[in-house]
Amino acid sequence: METEIEQREIAAPYELPEGWKWVRGAELFEPMESTRPAGTTFDYIDIDTIDNGKQVVAFPKVVATENAPGRASRKLHAGDTVFSMVRPYLKNIAYIDESLSNAIASTGFFVCTPKNFADKRYVYNLMKSPYVVDGLNAFMKGDNSPSIRKNDIENYPFPLPPTLAEQQRIVSRIESLFAKLDEAKDKAQSVVDGSELRRAAILHKAFTGELTAKWRKEHGVSDDSWEEKRFDEIADIKSNLVDVAEYQDFPHIAPDNIEKKTGVLLEYHTVAEDKVKSGNHRFYAGQILYSKIRPYLSKVVVVDFDGVCSADMYPIEAKENTRFLWYQMLSNEFLDKASNSGSRSVLPKINQKELSIIPMRTCSLPEQQEIVRILDVVLQKEADAKEAAEYVLEQIGLLKKSILARAFRGEL
Repeated sequence: METEIEQREIAAPYELPEGWKWVRGAELFEPMESTRPAGTTFDYIDIDTIDNGKQVVAFPKVVATENAPGRASRKLHAGDTVFSMVRPYLKNIAYIDESLSNAIASTGFFVCTPKNFADKRYVYNLMKSPYVVDGLNAFMKGDNSPSIRKNDIENYPFPLPPTLAEQQRIVSRIESLFAKLDEAKDKAQSVVDGSELRRAAILHKAFTGELTAKWRKEHGVSDDSWEEKRFDEIADIKSNLVDVAEYQDFPHIAPDNIEKKTGVLLEYHTVAEDKVKSGNHRFYAGQILYSKIRPYLSKVVVVDFDGVCSADMYPIEAKENTRFLWYQMLSNEFLDKASNSGSRSVLPKINQKELSIIPMRTCSLPEQQEIVRILDVVLQKEADAKEAAEYVLEQIGLLKKSILARAFRGEL
């Protein structure tokens, strides 16, 4: 390798194992080549075509040559790595395989074509590493589309083992570990992705009576005991606008403070902190707050404190079991009814009259209490499983960063 690289003095960013060398980008990569599209159509790679989660070209574009963008002029080869110089922190990085070897990339990319002493997959993994991404981020300039220049990459020092065989061993180790992590990631992601469907299925069973079928049988309650009532027969929709000047220190809840479809109350502030000026509704502990705008988002929460809520919300008081009504309002069945009852304007909303007449399936108070007891347990387990899976996903991301960091210090 020594004969093929013009070794210039490079300030070592960190200590390398014996035999490794620091090589500037200009010494590591072949000069980029320019080309223009030919034929009727061509495959075009721009930033939108990159899946920056998986760091692959996921959506290559087929573009008519006559409509070729002016930026379509970077020639690609199989084994290249494209590195976006626009907002490099977004990690729009990808490996060019044989199927894309005739594609053309945007000039927004730096095309890393390794010289013959560098393994192609080694370079790809190196360009994804925290050392390279974070290091190059430091050179960003500009406000609207902060970018780095090709000179920044050409002058950047890259760590390189002395032989292709050692580089390939490192690649093999990285990709073996990543394959195991990706398998775990897929399983954790399936838990997260399926959470909403599982919640919906559980709530459906609750309000069709399926969840408490065994309970009814044990307690001698007929399956026909369920009945349909109007919303205003099982709850009071409160409308008590107040002058917010008198409630400056009270908690203020708006639709944005409620997570959609989960009934989770997010961070909120006081009336004064939110600088509320217009009239709002007074609410009390034990009531349900329901957003009347965009009912398809299903923003509904039970509160255990007094406060003031946006005029875009209804404080609701259940006539029997509050949590039973709250869970039912989180169900897809209620969501569909509310969404179809409201206006179809640019900002869909459901008014008090429309909400009042929505049909609701209900049952005896003891059965409501049993449904709430079961849902509290089952949905908490579901929430815990989702949270655990999200934690796993976060840890996998950190592990991958750690593996890449260690790999290019020779510590793997």
